[in-house]
This record gives sequence, C-alpha cells and structure tokens, in this order.
Amino acid sequence: MLLLNVVVGAFVLFGVRSEAADIRAYDVSSQALRVLLMVKRNQLPPTVPADGLDGIQVIDAAGRVVSSTPNLAGLPRLTTAIPHRNTANDVAELCDLRAFPGRCELAIALHAYQPDGAWVVYAFGRAVPWYVSPQVILFQVGVAALLVALTWFGVSRVVARTLAPVHNITKRLAEITAGGGGMRLPVAENVDDEIRALAETGNQMLERLETAMKKQEEAVEQQRRFAGDASHDLRSPITAMRTQVEDALLNPGDADWHATGGALLASLDRLQAIVADLLTLTRLDAGAPSPRERVELGELVTIETDRPRSKNVVTTLEPGVAVTGDRLQLARLMTNLLDNAERHADSQIVVTVRRQGEEAVLEVLDDGAGITPEQRETVFQRFTRLDAARSRDAGGTGLGLPIAREIARAHRGTLTIEDSERGARFVVRLPIGVDGPAQPRPK
Repeated sequence: MLLLNVVVGAFVLFGVRSEAADIRAYDVSSQALRVLLMVKRNQLPPTVPADGLDGIQVIDAAGRVVSSTPNLAGLPRLTTAIPHRNTANDVAELCDLRAFPGRCELAIALHAYQPDGAWVVYAFGRAVPWYVSPQVILFQVGVAALLVALTWFGVSRVVARTLAPVHNITKRLAEITAGGGGMRLPVAENVDDEIRALAETGNQMLERLETAMKKQEEAVEQQRRFAGDASHDLRSPITAMRTQVEDALLNPGDADWHATGGALLASLDRLQAIVADLLTLTRLDAGAPSPRERVELGELVTIETDRPRSKNVVTTLEPGVAVTGDRLQLARLMTNLLDNAERHADSQIVVTVRRQGEEAVLEVLDDGAGITPEQRETVFQRFTRLDAARSRDAGGTGLGLPIAREIARAHRGTLTIEDSERGARFVVRLPIGVDGPAQPRPK
C-alpha cells in the first residue's frame, strides 16, 4: 500500500504541479500583457511597477533595456534564451539568472512590433517548485499514512480471522500428540476454502490412522491370546508326559515301561501335531509363495475319501470342476474338514463338489449335533473347541479349521458354515481356474 501511494502520489503531484504551473504562467502573462499595451500606446515609463511579479524588462529593437521594475533598474538584459526564432510569444523556466541567483524563475517573453523593429517584454515570476507547496506534501503524506494504517488494520484482521482455524488445528494437533482426546481436527463452519479442506483431509487421515491403530491393538491382543492358548495347549501334553515319567521313576520296579512309552508316544504325537499346525499357520500368515497348478476338486476328494475312516462317507462329485492352486494345501484343507466331520458325525459324512457360476463349491456335511449360528465364527478362532456341542472333540488341536480357512483365503476363496437340517455344513467357495494374489486377511 505504501508503494502504491508513492506511485499514485507521484502522478498526482505531477498533475497538480502542471496545473499550478499553467495558472502561474497565465498570471505572469497577464502582467506582461499590461506592459505590452503600454508599449503599443507609447505610454511606457522608464520604471514600471512589479504588481506581484519578481521583475519586468522591456528590450527595444536595438537590444537596449528601455524600461524595468525598480529591482532590475540598471541591469542589462537578463536572458536571450527566449523568445525563440519565429516565435511571437514564449515561456520558459530559467534558473540562476543574474538578478535571481540560486532560484528558478518562470519567464514570459512577448513581442511588441514597433516601427523601429520588434521589442520584447520580459516578465519574471517565481517558478512553481516540484512539491507545489508544503500543504500539498503534508496532505499527500497524511493520506498515505491513513491508507497504510487502514490497510494494516484491515489485512491484520482478515489474516487473523483466516488463520484462526489454522491456530485451532495446530493446537488440536499438539493435544493429539500429547495423547489427549479423540483424533479429530476442528473444521471451521461456514467456510469453504483451503483451510477447511486441510482440516477435512487431516480428519480423514486421522480416521484411517485411528482405525489402523485399533486394528493393530486388536492384532496385538489376538496375538497375545494366541500365544496364551498355544502355551496352554503345548503345556498340556508336556505336563502329561512329565507326570507319567515322574510316576514311573517313583516306582521303577512296579512301572509298566511299555505302557508308559505308549502314553508318552501319544502325548508326543499330540505335541507334534500342535507344532506342525503352528508352523503351517505361520507360513500361511506370512503369505509364503507356493506352487500353483490346475487341481480337479473331484479327483482330490476321491483320493482323500478313499482312505479308511470310522464314518461312512458319501460323495456327490460334478466332473470338470477345477481350480488353480497348491495341491498340497488344498488336500490339507480337505483333510481338515473331513477329520473335523469324522469326529463329530454320528454315522455319515456327505461331500459335494459342484460348479456355481464362476465358483467351485465344496461342501462337507456331517450328521452330528451341528453348530449354533452364534458360534459359527467362533470355531474358526485358533485353539477354539466348543464345550457342549463338540464335547467329543478330544483329539483335535483347535487349529484344523483355522488352517482350512486360511488356505481358502490364500486361494482367493472363502470357508463358511451354512444352514443345514442336521449337523454342520462347511462350504468352501473357490474361483474357477483363477490364480492371483490371496484375499486380504482381516486383522
């Protein structure tokens, strides 16, 4: 604003000075014209009154001074700079004239044509200074100061009001950093600008961060529970083996070492099964790459169901239903579902393979007690074994169904428990002949 005032003030001052100079020239010319009329009427005295001018000189055709104001009496012709050749009347601003040293004068030259030649009437008046007058400079300085002050006040208010939401955002971020309150930034009301967009974008980022933190906390808690459950399940066979060995060592003469060895072997088998399942889950969680090939689900089911089982297995297999995946992992999925069904079926297991749209569907249905709807997701949690409905599940590790679901997810599929008239109906859905990245695993 100060720069603008300087530029505008310079133009205004130039215009005012030009106007003042024109007015001054008109006044000096009027006085010079009065003397010119005296010359024309042959009424010119040797001395003429100044009448507010700085001086007047009348020069005859021979270049002699024939009349002047009292302050110029006895002085020779002050200038020959004007009038210019072929110019009747002329005006100029002349400085450091003999009679006016150290200052500039507005000089007017008028030709008066006489019988003996052209006379020249010079009139001198004080030139208008560049600042015109002190009052003009003071007025311009006052206006500039007022405009600068108003601009400073207005801009400071506008900037303060504009940046107030930024201050609030900064304050809230400091509180969030210190761990206070929810992770949300204040959004200015009735404002639609970049600051509001910044706050809204920040809230979206904080919302995703908060969700990620919650998921991380849930994952940590899940890992903690998993470690506790794994420790408990691993401790059981170890405790049993220790008890059996200690009992045999207390009475070595009466101990049946063959029976003790068989019991220890059974506990070791259970311990080995738990460790093997844990390693399988670790590989699945890590997303380790595995060989992919075309696998006929019907053939896979035939191979798995041909093994001797304690329950009758009935199969309904649609030919040509194939998926792309790891044959060993898919076989493990099938084995886990059949083992689970065998433990809980009363007499029969029904295995069905069919194509449904672009999906291959594998169903394993047992005729046992079934699983209530509210517990259908619980059974897929690691080391989970239902107490009432699955009381006969004494030989499992609690990891078979979680491993089966992770294998299905690794093949971009799903494993769920769906409604059935009797027993538990496990349904696996896999894409037909499609190979790609595994389905994201929920944390």
